[in-house]
Amino acid sequence: MKTIGAAKFKEQCLALLDGLDPDGLVITKRGKPVARVLPFERQHAELVGRLRDKVNVRGDLLSTGIEWDAGAES
Repeated sequence: MKTIGAAKFKEQCLALLDGLDPDGLVITKRGKPVARVLPFERQHAELVGRLRDKVNVRGDLLSTGIEWDAGAES
């Protein structure tokens, strides 16, 4: 977990929030921890459609590409 002084956090707040890792960030004053910033847990519903317009599908996703006749005798 990364630790940063309050004055430096104040200067770089937005950049630090953009690069926040899952472990979060501890903010200190005079070397003593006073706050902990953690990333907000995203709901799974936010992930639905996240790759829209970023992924191109080629071909049929529901087919193996192999044609066969289930009724044919071996």
